[in-house]
Amino acid sequence: MSKTIRVAVTGAGGNVSYAMLARLASGEVFGPTTKVILSLLEIPRKPDWTAPNPSARQPMDIAEGNAMELLDCGFSTLADVIVTDDASKAFDGVNWALLVGAAPRGPGMERKDLLSLNGRIFVGQGKALAAKAATDVRILVVGNPCNTNCLVAYHNGKDIPRDRWHAMTRLDHNRAVSALAVKAGVPNETVTCATIWGNHSNSQFPDFTNAKIGGKPATGVIADRAWLETTFVPQCQNRGAAIIKARGLSSALSAANGAIDHVKTFVTGTTTGDWTSAAIVSNGEYGVPTGLVFGYPVTVDGSMNWKVVEGLNFDGFGRAAFDKTLAELLEEKDAVKDLLPS
Repeated sequence: MSKTIRVAVTGAGGNVSYAMLARLASGEVFGPTTKVILSLLEIPRKPDWTAPNPSARQPMDIAEGNAMELLDCGFSTLADVIVTDDASKAFDGVNWALLVGAAPRGPGMERKDLLSLNGRIFVGQGKALAAKAATDVRILVVGNPCNTNCLVAYHNGKDIPRDRWHAMTRLDHNRAVSALAVKAGVPNETVTCATIWGNHSNSQFPDFTNAKIGGKPATGVIADRAWLETTFVPQCQNRGAAIIKARGLSSALSAANGAIDHVKTFVTGTTTGDWTSAAIVSNGEYGVPTGLVFGYPVTVDGSMNWKVVEGLNFDGFGRAAFDKTLAELLEEKDAVKDLLPS
């Protein structure tokens, strides 16, 4: 007998959501015998909205068009598509919530202003999830700054257990795997045990010191330490900016793929001898303050239960990088402290 899973996607009219919706509906993520009900959340239409150009549409219009396309695909696994501007309706009974929508940084806006603006959005979404989501819900925050958006949502939705809240570092993880594979001249699948520590920002630490290539330490396969420190690390940290410079738009296809990979890994589990990267609510591992949403290496069993990989060591370079991204996340937490009920 087929089971049915409800999946909410916010920012459903955006490019990242557009790149992931068909994959969620097709059976790729939850399997060919699972029916999927997609619940698409967008901001309300503005009655006084003026189109910046003849082809422009409001986000809700685009989300409704996306729903039409999903139905037109004829997926045997797609049971229904709901489009709404009401978070309570969107999150009603959902088993997975992918929080993709977030306000972009505007002209002259400082990072602290962006944190505060997005924080207010995620206050409401955290409360709505706690009130309406299914008891087994898992939440993945994709919209940036995703670690701190997740922190705000978690604090405002604490009726949902802390282990259910995730922020996405899988995009960065995939970037790190690819960069190491290209440099070593090997297929991506031979790179294992890559880790993104800390924040999904340019302070993140893509850890090459604990990664493996073909089962061997990456630092042995790629003996060029200078390249690892001065090319690999900043390339991963600044890849998003490089993509914006190249295509004039932020990452959409790869960001959507990172979110899909995150969910698939949590549904199926990690491979023996390998792990994935995810930002989760810390329990104090590696000295990170309890409650901070921090990127870790994690293993996942076949029932969506995760565990931080313990016992990894840092050299001097790694320790400095770890401390830098931790400091940034503590600064971000302080910037949104008024949005964090105890």
